[in-house]
Amino acid sequence: MSVLVLEGVRRTLSSGAARFILDIPSLALSAGQGLALVGPSGAGKSTTLDLAALALAPDRAGRLVVAGVDAAALWARGAHNALAALRARAIGYVLQTGGLLPFLTVAENIALPQRLAGRREPKRILDLADQLGIVAELDKPPAALSVGQRQRAAIARALAHRPSLVIADEPTAALHPELAADVFARLVAACAEDGAALLVATHDAEAAQRAGLALRRVSPIPGEARSVVDPEPLACPA
Repeated sequence: MSVLVLEGVRRTLSSGAARFILDIPSLALSAGQGLALVGPSGAGKSTTLDLAALALAPDRAGRLVVAGVDAAALWARGAHNALAALRARAIGYVLQTGGLLPFLTVAENIALPQRLAGRREPKRILDLADQLGIVAELDKPPAALSVGQRQRAAIARALAHRPSLVIADEPTAALHPELAADVFARLVAACAEDGAALLVATHDAEAAQRAGLALRRVSPIPGEARSVVDPEPLACPA
């Protein structure tokens, strides 16, 4: 069963008189499948993630399905409470800088999505911390962690409530290449073990492919303020 389906999705972004259009003809992910979006800055990778994460409403959507729920219909009728509940239950998000709350310990940060989803599993937090190599950091504030440790904690937080879909926006952009490879590998392995679909935006196509992710390009259209998510995967990094 597809965890994520976007078909005929369009989003227009405006800034003053300038307009930018993103079109997604077809994008689907099944449980356990991983996909990396690549392309130049400003092409629309993050906008694609925000549409998939239900953080951004589409202008139009032939189909927009998350974890078996018709999210396009929820957007159409303005069912914002239902959308929020679906996000809390079905989606985990890894931000580029980790996004950990500084006033909570690492363990409390990881537990936060469980609280929001009404699903408390203390053992799950320990298991994820062990898998990601941060057990010794659980009682520390995020400021006491290295950048790589913070990203691993952010991965644990995204997976803590057992989401169907994990989304990561440039999760290794701030890391040294060796640390980036480690974080990418741990992210992919953790999602695969959970059977979660994984959608990543990255500038590092080679690292994503080495970690086992398929690649799709977000392509700007020459001469137009428009990008398209290519319907076919890339055969090699680009």
